[in-house]
Amino acid sequence: MSPPPAPEIVTPAPPSWTYRFTPYGWLTALNGTQTIRGRSVKVDASFADIVEASDTLVALMGDFEARNGPVALFTDVVWSKIGADGNNIRSRTLAPGVTGSLAASLGLDIEMAIVEVGAAYEVYRSGPLAFDLLGGARYWHQSGDLSLALAAGVSTADLEVAGGRAFARSGSVDWVDPMLGARIRYTVAPGHELLLRGDIGGFGLGSDFSWQAIGAYGFELGTYQGITFSGVIGYRALYVDYAQGEGRQRYQFDMLQHGPVLGISARF
Repeated sequence: MSPPPAPEIVTPAPPSWTYRFTPYGWLTALNGTQTIRGRSVKVDASFADIVEASDTLVALMGDFEARNGPVALFTDVVWSKIGADGNNIRSRTLAPGVTGSLAASLGLDIEMAIVEVGAAYEVYRSGPLAFDLLGGARYWHQSGDLSLALAAGVSTADLEVAGGRAFARSGSVDWVDPMLGARIRYTVAPGHELLLRGDIGGFGLGSDFSWQAIGAYGFELGTYQGITFSGVIGYRALYVDYAQGEGRQRYQFDMLQHGPVLGISARF
């Protein structure tokens, strides 16, 4: 009589990578102070104000995440070219060392890119709730043009003059902020997920300080050829205080950008 066959040991398959790509629109409002070549203006513009003031409102935004078990790698890109007019900006002050009056501000145009890269690690899970710690870096690129009305007493030594306007141009401004944060993922129901994220950065290494808060809700729309599509709605707020230079070379971006987020996510 032959012995019974040994039980077959089935080794569970190791977790595999999954990927999610989310193109989205961020309907951004601006609140804060912009300083270009020592001239500071206060900005208070809603998304509707920005759309009205921008000759061409151009934006490219997307988020990508790769996950394997508790580990996730992510990147997020925002590129925009926006403007605000005299109804939503007002003159404030001159930086030390800048002579003459500031004059009435007429408009502000900003070209901006924000690129986040980082990693997240799931440190806690209980049923539908998961908690991640994350870290990475946020790269900023900006180029700003401030147009001012020419008036008596306005110093134009470092400005470009065209017609009845003087233009303060920043040129290219770039910096990198380290960032640390956390996020909560909660599965409300199958195919429905709530995400809350917060992070801080800068720490005087790039900007003086920055913070970000995001709340988003994702809901599955369907699956096509192995790709699961979901709608995403939420709200994003991003604040940064960055400054460089003195006098006529002073550049500062002390600004809160915030607004609703709408997107479509593809997971595969």
